[in-house]
Amino acid sequence: MNAPIASASLAADPAQPRHDWTLEEVEALFELPFTELVFRAAAVHRRWFDPTELQISQLLSVKTGGCPENCGYCSQSQHFKTATTASKLMEADAVIAAAAEAKAGGAQRFCMGAAWRDLKDRDLPKVAAMIGGVKALGLETCATLGMLTPDQAKALKAAGLDFYNHNLDTGPDYYDQVVTTRTYQDRLDTLAAVRDAGMSTCCGGIVGMGETRRDRAGLLHQLATLPSHPESLPVNDLMPIPGTPLGGSAPVDGFEFVRMIAVARLVCPKSVVRIAAGREHMSQELQALCFLAGANSIFVGGRLLTTDNPEKSADDALLAELKMRPMTRKAAELA
Repeated sequence: MNAPIASASLAADPAQPRHDWTLEEVEALFELPFTELVFRAAAVHRRWFDPTELQISQLLSVKTGGCPENCGYCSQSQHFKTATTASKLMEADAVIAAAAEAKAGGAQRFCMGAAWRDLKDRDLPKVAAMIGGVKALGLETCATLGMLTPDQAKALKAAGLDFYNHNLDTGPDYYDQVVTTRTYQDRLDTLAAVRDAGMSTCCGGIVGMGETRRDRAGLLHQLATLPSHPESLPVNDLMPIPGTPLGGSAPVDGFEFVRMIAVARLVCPKSVVRIAAGREHMSQELQALCFLAGANSIFVGGRLLTTDNPEKSADDALLAELKMRPMTRKAAELA
């Protein structure tokens, strides 16, 4: 007999998006037997996506280090002594050349990340030139530049930006254990500015920072009750960085990571769920379980901002072994 579902309202069609999830309902999903949870998530995944397809993205740090934020996981914070060296904002031509190389390697979306607390108006023209140039290559464009004002969000949209990444990181009750230089509401306000400007949101978080399962449920509850679900939902497995407050964090159990992916798929059924940072220390079998549970996006390329990522040859071999292929439709068309 199947275990009771978390809410009677799911019985009609569990694949339809909801925005009225309670935290208790999300927690109940985490508590389902593992195989039952993965089965349900896989069924919902097949309602909206081809389970043999993955969206392929690549991420470039266009401005590294020197960030005034104190995010406890980040090597780019000026508060911590790490091996990361601060650099200036890259020139647009160099970014566009990197995007062209990424496209030639199979990337469908190109993401540009800058280690800023917030975007400064003086940097907008150069950032807009990057976005326009990458867009002209036929790639989906994504950027993560810190907090935005409504006018800045509109300017990025006008430049051709498709997605803006701004992660919530963790649940609201654990947030101040990770970062204190901005508030949870600051992050929600930026997401609102992005939505109001007509861009798609890329928003998720990190597991493995010492949070509890309830905190992970709290993060997904926040995402599932936003006015619109994130079109992209990255789940990062912490890559502990020496010199950061979270540099000694214990790894999250692989089954727990798969549970996070599965619950994300159930509460945000139409989102493209990405296994983001952390694949470098995941086995092929664990990644395959994540794909079964509803993940359908990965970052490719040897680096993710300042941390390692599997080499292209390893990813090519994994996709060939699983008989998976790049997504044939853009995520914006799926959302």
